[in-house]
Amino acid sequence: PWNPPGARTLATPGDAAAETLADTLTNLLSGGECSALLLVGRTVHAGPVRVQMRAENRRLGEAGRLDSTSPSIARVTAPVADMLRDFTAAGVPAIAASDAEDDAGSYILYRVLADLPDNLESPSIGLLRIPDGTSETIVRTAVKTAASAMARRLAPLPRSVVA
Repeated sequence: PWNPPGARTLATPGDAAAETLADTLTNLLSGGECSALLLVGRTVHAGPVRVQMRAENRRLGEAGRLDSTSPSIARVTAPVADMLRDFTAAGVPAIAASDAEDDAGSYILYRVLADLPDNLESPSIGLLRIPDGTSETIVRTAVKTAASAMARRLAPLPRSVVA
């Protein structure tokens, strides 16, 4: 386990069905158990690590919209510019990508962003995409760098009072 300064990480297994995983993650965020979510997955593109900046309203594995009344696009709330700046400082080649890939990662990202209630304290939510063949060292550095950038933007948790 690794925790960035000022935060703790909670690894959630990604082996569940995409619909189940989206529900689990949304519940963790809406229940206040988590203040940020960093999804990590693969990309079909070769080259640098990609920070996906938006997700599209699409069904998983079939044509059509997931929800006819929801917006067609949801933008991530993660601090993408901070993440890219930190990737450069850490020596991790990375880009911000506006295109959503047609996979479970984009589906889960859209579901989580669209299912959360609108309020002023939106959690930081992002998707980091790793190309095939990326070394374990680069993957580890990329995940820790992205999580640290997100943690720096989190509001401090209230101090608990012991009675």
